[in-house]
Amino acid sequence: MGGFKSFLLRGNIVELAVAVIVGATFSGLVQALVRDLITPLIGAITGGRQPDFAEYSFTVNGSEFKYGDFLNHLITFMIIAAVVYWLVVMPMTRLIKMFDRDKAATTKECPECIGEIPIEARRCMHCTVELVPETEKPATTG
Repeated sequence: MGGFKSFLLRGNIVELAVAVIVGATFSGLVQALVRDLITPLIGAITGGRQPDFAEYSFTVNGSEFKYGDFLNHLITFMIIAAVVYWLVVMPMTRLIKMFDRDKAATTKECPECIGEIPIEARRCMHCTVELVPETEKPATTG
């Protein structure tokens, strides 16, 4: 029982639970934005009454195709994707690049397997080839 308790209280599980709750709440917020602001805005621009995309449909041989509901979900998805990209992906990419710049000074590539290894390594941890550390390389004369 102690292992299960420690599994549940690990940081990753708690962070995932918070992310799911925030994501569900954010989804409801975006759906309200589409329903209450964007859809009426489209109605005002087109000069018609406030469109309710959810009611748009067509029938073929008795089968009803509700393409309006799909449009509502598509607009919601596009807004969520844009927000996630601009507020999560882009900042994380910049942050990772910033950390990688500092990391480049402490690592090098193995000449055999092109794996990333510490500069002072005497043996590659990936392919086990023997290496000469940068500080022990003989000076080249030309």
